[in-house]
Amino acid sequence: MAINKFKIKDNRTFQQRAADFGNSAMFWKGRKKGMIHTRDITWDDLREVFFPKDFDEKYGYLGYIHTTEGSDISEVIRPLVLAMDKKAKPALCPRWFLRLLDLFGNDKSIVRVRNWRLSKLSQRLTKGIRFMDWKTKWEWYDLRISIIADRELQDMASKIERDYYAKGEQEEALIELTNINLEDEDKH
Repeated sequence: MAINKFKIKDNRTFQQRAADFGNSAMFWKGRKKGMIHTRDITWDDLREVFFPKDFDEKYGYLGYIHTTEGSDISEVIRPLVLAMDKKAKPALCPRWFLRLLDLFGNDKSIVRVRNWRLSKLSQRLTKGIRFMDWKTKWEWYDLRISIIADRELQDMASKIERDYYAKGEQEEALIELTNINLEDEDKH
């Protein structure tokens, strides 16, 4: 028999372990064991599942899609999210069920798992398609999109990144030229 030298010893008292188990029986209460925490499920989380207010809440089961309504990045990312939804959502499965699985299976997180079986069911239904993150790197127009998807959606994300960068570079160059022209006029 192999001995695990990385065995994690639970130093909590019996009462603390019993209370933690009791909290796990109540599915809405978060748990804490060592460094691993799950969040408490609130009434607002349940409202998001059944009555989403905006685009981010409606397609939140795909992952981290937080954008500001009407922003440039929101307008750029929206077609990608809609294409991901079209590929990920099974035909007869309502979105509210996928959001519910994401809430109770993945804890509305791209890294945490609240319930292993529900998380696996969510992955299986959505074919593993996830929106991991988006960010701007060096300049405001240097967009980086991280997704887990098939080649077609990966190519779409790459094209969006390239087009957004090219458009941003053009705008920066135009602003720079305008500033140079204004400086030249001031000298004359």
